[in-house]
Amino acid sequence: MSRERFVVHLPVLAADLDRACGLTRAICRVLGFLTEVERAGTTVSREDGQSVRHWVWCDRLLDGGRRCRRAAEHDGECGPGVPGRS
Repeated sequence: MSRERFVVHLPVLAADLDRACGLTRAICRVLGFLTEVERAGTTVSREDGQSVRHWVWCDRLLDGGRRCRRAAEHDGECGPGVPGRS
C-alpha cells in the first residue's frame, strides 16, 4: 500500500530569488534526515506568481544512478558534492 502524498507550502520572507533559494537549501539540510522530505523536488516561487516555479537543486542523474546534489544552475561539472553548495 503506497502512502498518499501531500505538498507542504511554507511561505517565507526573502529579499530576492537567490536568498529564497538559499533559505530553502538550509531548510532542506536541517530536515534532510526525514525520509518524507523530497529534496530533489524542491522549488521556489513568488507569492503572487506561484505558477512559475524555480528549481532549487540540480539533481541530474550521474553515473551509477546517483544524483547531482549541487544547487540548480551551478557552475562546473555535476557531482555528488555537498548539498546546497554551488
